[in-house]
Amino acid sequence: MKKVNPLLIIILALGVFGIITTEMGIIGVLPQITQKFNISTSQTGWLVSIFALVVAISGPFLTLLASGINRKIILLTAVLIFAISNVVYAYTTMFEVMLIFRIIPAIFHPVFFSVALVTAAQLVPPEKSTKAVTKVFAGITVGFAFGVPLTSFLADKISLEVAFLFGAAVSIIAFLGILAWLPSMPVKEKMSYGKQLGILRKPHLWLNIVTVIFIFAAMFSVYSYFAEYLGQVTNMNGSWISIMLMAFGIIMIFGNFLFGSLLHKGITKTVIMFPLLYAVTYLFVYYLGSYFIPMVVIILIWGVVHSGGLIVSQAWLTTEAKEAPEFGNSLFISFSNLGITIGTSIGGWFISRSGIHELIWIGIMFSLLAFLMIIVKIKISKLNVADAKLNG
Repeated sequence: MKKVNPLLIIILALGVFGIITTEMGIIGVLPQITQKFNISTSQTGWLVSIFALVVAISGPFLTLLASGINRKIILLTAVLIFAISNVVYAYTTMFEVMLIFRIIPAIFHPVFFSVALVTAAQLVPPEKSTKAVTKVFAGITVGFAFGVPLTSFLADKISLEVAFLFGAAVSIIAFLGILAWLPSMPVKEKMSYGKQLGILRKPHLWLNIVTVIFIFAAMFSVYSYFAEYLGQVTNMNGSWISIMLMAFGIIMIFGNFLFGSLLHKGITKTVIMFPLLYAVTYLFVYYLGSYFIPMVVIILIWGVVHSGGLIVSQAWLTTEAKEAPEFGNSLFISFSNLGITIGTSIGGWFISRSGIHELIWIGIMFSLLAFLMIIVKIKISKLNVADAKLNG
């Protein structure tokens, strides 16, 4: 195997970091965007939900369609689109234009993720592939930990334009690194669609998919308005909101390992526990949200629990997609983003009618719906096992 520049894996992780910063960094600057375009919070929320909706609709199928294209071309195209989109965010004076340039990069989001992970695995010897994939995947957590709060910090301390140009710069660096160091990677054997699409015929998979949608709706119905909530309910200023976003993201790294350990000990118990834990966390956010110091502590707990949603949902969905793990992961990306869309949209609608403090009840509602779906799935699985024993 030809020796690969060790920085290339870092460059792929940087590309992931740039994409997460572009997708989620918008959450930390919603107040500034609301002021810039003189629109409502619920309207601004569409910048989050429309991105997620496009990923949800296009994800698995565009990933399959792109499977025959040279991987270097796909990666370069995706990061270039993200760089251009951030430049548009920085300088457009029309909200409609910004909305359009949330749609365009969202099309490339799931394709970049799936291709970057596969590429990382193929660039190193087989025994090192897991570590390479883990490093690239770390770009997601680092994006939440630093990309989102740094975007918020730059917008607060310098300007909204500089915040978005930061996102553009990250993607341009990733583009140059991929261009210089990644060898051409034409696809030698185009993947078969039939077997992968076949898992969609499994009823149990769809029960897990609905659970994932509800979990992400629970998470992002509130997190999408994180900055607005802390500003209006807790009365934090822009600097404190940036600090809280960073603390939230950093603590997510710890939460990722914690829930990973819990899943290793028992997937079913961890999955059952998660939505109830989130509902309890939201109750603390609701009743103590107007108290500064208690809210700082709660944000740390919230960050730990929030990170669990990513790994718990992915583990739960892929238990029913073992025949086609790559396609299963693309389904996870797709339907988790559908959950983000639903949560953010309903959250924004609820804010416009009942105020941002009452938003927490939407998060609790989705958490309980997720719990209900998990119990239904487990009960049906037990009945199927019992029937199989009787018929056997």
